[in-house]
Amino acid sequence: MLFTPSHLTRRALLVVSTLALTSSTVWAADFTAKIGHLESDQQSRHVHLLKVAELVKDRTNGAVEFQIFPSAQLGNQREMTEGVQLGTLEATVSPAAFIGGFNPVVSILDIPFLLPADADKAQALREGEFGAALLDSFSTKGVVAVALWPNGLKNFTSNKPLEDVDSFKGQKFRTMDSKILIEQFDALGASAIALPFGELYTSLQTGVVDGQENPLDTIQRMKFDEVQKYLVVSEHGAMEDVAMFNPAWWNSLPEEYRTIITDAFNEVVPELRAHKAAAVEAALAAIKEGDINVRVASDDEKAALREKMYEKAKAAYVERAGDAGKNLIAVYEKAYSELQ
Repeated sequence: MLFTPSHLTRRALLVVSTLALTSSTVWAADFTAKIGHLESDQQSRHVHLLKVAELVKDRTNGAVEFQIFPSAQLGNQREMTEGVQLGTLEATVSPAAFIGGFNPVVSILDIPFLLPADADKAQALREGEFGAALLDSFSTKGVVAVALWPNGLKNFTSNKPLEDVDSFKGQKFRTMDSKILIEQFDALGASAIALPFGELYTSLQTGVVDGQENPLDTIQRMKFDEVQKYLVVSEHGAMEDVAMFNPAWWNSLPEEYRTIITDAFNEVVPELRAHKAAAVEAALAAIKEGDINVRVASDDEKAALREKMYEKAKAAYVERAGDAGKNLIAVYEKAYSELQ
């Protein structure tokens, strides 16, 4: 068969297009990172990891690609953290509360009323000397921590009244297995029982414990409000995320790309905060439609709670984290006082 010039032109264009497509497929990214986490694809962490991925891809001209895996698709948090250490996973974004056994220093975030009540001041604390020192504490643990992300604030619920600071005396609260959190309740005259999260609903329903602490969107999503009579919006406990990368993968990147990634994680925080705030507001509105009694703690009440809880929880933290924890507390208290 003889090809006319038009045939040749069309054939040439087809070959060139095919080669271009093949080339873009093969060389789409010089560096690819799988990032695993626990939340669903509807929650703030996942939504903003997708935004980070988009920013990084755009600013590296496609050289760095993030593939985001939500809902524990790549394993539970311990498995993902170990994967990042070993290099079988490039990155994970983990709740700080889940990695205290891996890095005891990060358990400073378990201390009640650690963050300033003002959200902008809390962010300044994350971005300042305290946040940098906390992230640096991971450098000896076989991971590179690049960012702290806010992921909500805990509040108290109970089947017994929570009218004031003295109301906690004699009550039983479920907590994670953390000496710091146990001391937090002890400081209020309450007892703490460490129970798996999956057993919490039934434990509240059957009276194994009187109450619990969680962010409002978690309380509403897990229907804890259906088996609790009282809720006080205390915002006493920080729920923070830590973004961690495998050191070998991270160090293989040009310095420019490492800066782009770190900047992207920090840049989306205002949107992340707004997304989380909207979720919390919607959750509170839904909770108020039920039978539970909802009360918002005053600033004076929060100050009274902090005065009772902070020192005992801090002592438990220093006992656990040692000199490294003591040093970080000093950095924190200096930074906190400067923000007041």
